[in-house]
Amino acid sequence: MSMVYLKSPSTDPAFNLALEQYVFDKMDRSKEYFMLWQNHNAVIVGKNQNTFGEVNPKAIEEKGVQVIRRLSGGGAVYHDLGNLNFTFIMDAKDASDLDIKLFCQPVASLLQELGVDAQVNGRNDITIEGKKFSGNSQYLKEGRIMHHGTIMYNSDLDFVAAVLNVAGDKFQSKAAKSVKSRVTNVKPFLKNELTLAEFQEKLVSYVFAENPVETYDLTQGDIEAIEKIKEERYAQWDWNYGKSPEYTVQKERRIDGCGKIEAHMNTKEGKIVEVKFYGDFFGVCDHIEVSEALKGWELKKETLQKALENIEIEKYFHGLSKEQFIDILL
Repeated sequence: MSMVYLKSPSTDPAFNLALEQYVFDKMDRSKEYFMLWQNHNAVIVGKNQNTFGEVNPKAIEEKGVQVIRRLSGGGAVYHDLGNLNFTFIMDAKDASDLDIKLFCQPVASLLQELGVDAQVNGRNDITIEGKKFSGNSQYLKEGRIMHHGTIMYNSDLDFVAAVLNVAGDKFQSKAAKSVKSRVTNVKPFLKNELTLAEFQEKLVSYVFAENPVETYDLTQGDIEAIEKIKEERYAQWDWNYGKSPEYTVQKERRIDGCGKIEAHMNTKEGKIVEVKFYGDFFGVCDHIEVSEALKGWELKKETLQKALENIEIEKYFHGLSKEQFIDILL
């Protein structure tokens, strides 16, 4: 299967997420795609996250930052023009789960060739000296997989710290210095100075090292279709923020290998009336199915086990066991 290179003509974050969806849903499935794109100042939140808990609303408004929700799970990331985003879209083959490291390795390997000790670590990070410069996530649907990641090449780290809320269970301090101590840019570690444009060229050459680069330029028809997706989803407040009802019970845990999970429940007479899940976790199935399966069941270990006996929790919350899930609810 041949791979096609596509570079976005836009720095509009809503357009670029619509572009990813368009390539994933509409373009020739007999081909694989590698995309590079950049966004003007934006926070991109994971599909499963409660947006209000991830951003600093005052800083977002003051700095004119767009907030857009993506199709994939994982945590919130900041994009600016010092950041480069990459996307792989291809057949998932026999994949029924997420293999994030497979797609991160080309970025890490290229940087190693450039003299940078980049390592693929954790659930979805690429790091240098233990500091994160790339967050990654995936979306799996109908036998196709979309993997996308960030590369903080020369981003404004002060801006990152200002616009993202830092949860107490994620960092020891909510101070901006805590964010900056955990993230870094690539550029200071390069042996030979490269502009971001030069780095992009090297990345494309590395990905297509064994094949000629086949490029695709968007047609006017493509752009019109992408704009339609943008207006119907990524430009909508309901998609990016969502209307969240009040809940009588809220539980929050961070599980190694899984991430943060929040369970927001309405209960009546000890039974679950409604439950929604938020967090930076990944999954190959929609967790709404789990919410539906739990409705009407008592908050007791035995009854929850029965409610979930036909549910494979790992498919909805990657890295989480059924026992750990029930423990969160209780």
